[in-house]
Amino acid sequence: MGGMQDFGPVQPECHEPVFHSRWEARAFALWMAVPGDWSINADRFEKELIAPADYLRMRYYEKIAVGIEELSVKTQLLTREELASGRSIVPLPPSVEVLKALDVPAMIAKGYTARRDVEVKPQFLIGQRVRARNVHPIGHTRLPRYARGKVGTIIRDHGVFVFPDSDAQGLGERPQHVYSARFSAHELWGATANSRDAVYLNLWDDHLESA
Repeated sequence: MGGMQDFGPVQPECHEPVFHSRWEARAFALWMAVPGDWSINADRFEKELIAPADYLRMRYYEKIAVGIEELSVKTQLLTREELASGRSIVPLPPSVEVLKALDVPAMIAKGYTARRDVEVKPQFLIGQRVRARNVHPIGHTRLPRYARGKVGTIIRDHGVFVFPDSDAQGLGERPQHVYSARFSAHELWGATANSRDAVYLNLWDDHLESA
């Protein structure tokens, strides 16, 4: 929950199964198989649009299912009536590829990457002190709220990747460098934090400024 207070400690589940119920496995399979015309960042943003009370109540795979439903309707892959009835009413256009069971292993093996092989000048160097921008965007962002305005150090340059904040809203990929930035616990949470602790965040050029 982004470092938010009063959500209680994380309670690890001993020998936790991959799926607690069969419907969770089906939700995950739909997440991988639905041929929607949207990116993983748009998918994340759609989950963030769930009403807060429902978001806090829902299990992980419930959020996945809701995200698929909403994006499918928004991109006209299906209609509200089809969702309600559980039956197809409007035939899929020929351009939509239906994933067959035999094709699943190859699809999983192929994977997906947000890395982009384009020449983009890095805005920051390894060892440089940087400040996470103190911004509060309305849409999706990968910049955690607890890090905004805080000072850290660039530890690694991962290369050039899609900028999720713009991609999530259909505003283009805007490829840029992604860095691993180290923020001390003291910087993030004050003098009472453990002096040996630190958080490493993957942040894009547009998330940072020189300190």
